[in-house]
Amino acid sequence: MRLHICAVGRQRTGPERTLTDDYLSRFDRTGRPLGLGPATVVEVEDRKGGGRAAEAQLLDRSIPAGAAVWVLDERGKLLTSPDFAAELARLRDSGRQDLALLIGGADGLAPELRGRADLALSFGPMVWPHLLVRAMLAEQLYRAATILSGSPYHRV
Repeated sequence: MRLHICAVGRQRTGPERTLTDDYLSRFDRTGRPLGLGPATVVEVEDRKGGGRAAEAQLLDRSIPAGAAVWVLDERGKLLTSPDFAAELARLRDSGRQDLALLIGGADGLAPELRGRADLALSFGPMVWPHLLVRAMLAEQLYRAATILSGSPYHRV
């Protein structure tokens, strides 16, 4: 199952980008034998200043046809890492070919885009900078792959 991290904003060179790239590389190596990956990042940017509605249109266009859609949102469901891994495995085992993981911009996701999601995930009630959310999501994808592969990376 291919994963598409569809995010508002450009992640320039820096520690967040390095961290995201490192974890996505680890995920690809660990996840491929499990039928997970590759994971790619699709960046969209509203240059005309249309706000959440314009960002939603750009994000919507970045979602592959037939993909499951998960959104990162502070009002979403809190999952443990093993539960996140189980959700990924369940989706993969259902025969889905693509999963789009959406990360909004500074003002979050438009309600209509959140409403379209198959799953809304939260990294807690705090608001996180969207560039850090990418790195956190990449790490959780890698962690999920290690959980599913039986690797000792994840400890309880």
